[in-house]
Amino acid sequence: MTHSESATQTPVAAARSAGAEAAYGAITLARHGEPALSRKCMITSDQYRDWWGRYEIGGLRAGQTPPQTLLTAAEGAGAIYASTRPRAQETARAVAPDRDVLVDALFIEAPLPPPRFPSWIKLSPRYWGVISRIWWHAFNHHEGQETRAEAEVRADQAARVLIARASEGHDVLVLAHGYFNHMVGRRLRAHGWRLVHNQGFKYWSQRRFEKR
Repeated sequence: MTHSESATQTPVAAARSAGAEAAYGAITLARHGEPALSRKCMITSDQYRDWWGRYEIGGLRAGQTPPQTLLTAAEGAGAIYASTRPRAQETARAVAPDRDVLVDALFIEAPLPPPRFPSWIKLSPRYWGVISRIWWHAFNHHEGQETRAEAEVRADQAARVLIARASEGHDVLVLAHGYFNHMVGRRLRAHGWRLVHNQGFKYWSQRRFEKR
């Protein structure tokens, strides 16, 4: 895996045949594998804030095998990107162990700061994640972290980077995070791409986009 190239520095391919559209590769957005940190606990909103901090620096649960469909997508990709988070980089090593992977913070997950609920309210991290995402998305609750508007700008930057790479005629694979991949997918559709294969947002899942 190499850190020698940043996604933000990827040039837009200039090669186009006279009077003809460039042949774009497909763009696949894949979610990382299952993290090691357990969700089987009941915690307060403040404890969830600490839990999320540990989640962000943690890796994958041991003993997982990537699905063959994702391995095939990696084999056919001309470029593979991963976020800087350990769970994304470990996913990249599992999916494409012999490939150079472009690691860039442009693809990290949107933040999940929870609202401050009374300490007698305890929920699983799964439900705190849903609540936190709603508060961040709908009510601009960010606690000084990246806002929804800022994340939308970043998602558009990411989409443009991927389109630029795909315009060179190669398939592109991104190994990153569920919600930010969703945001990038929305920007791809806004730029004229269509979702042709959708495995949802579970671990190891992928969503493939092609140029209309």
